[in-house]
Amino acid sequence: MPNIKSAIKRVKVSKAKTLKNVMRKSALKSSIKKCKASISTGDGAQTALRDTFNLIDKAASKKLIHRNTAARRKSRLARSYNKSV
Repeated sequence: MPNIKSAIKRVKVSKAKTLKNVMRKSALKSSIKKCKASISTGDGAQTALRDTFNLIDKAASKKLIHRNTAARRKSRLARSYNKSV
């Protein structure tokens, strides 16, 4: 544990940011899974796809995931949706 005040604060801030990032990433993964499930069943696939795209874009803008990763995930979801339609 650090002794200097500023270092102690950095540890606290880092823990808080890590927790937020873990929660956001978990929500993103859950949304992608729900979207894949709705595409396979066919009910509400379009709205699920739109909501998931929004979450992916937000995650990329917040630097939670890389922008190329976001584009790849969106592309794969769109391809699977177009195959099912």
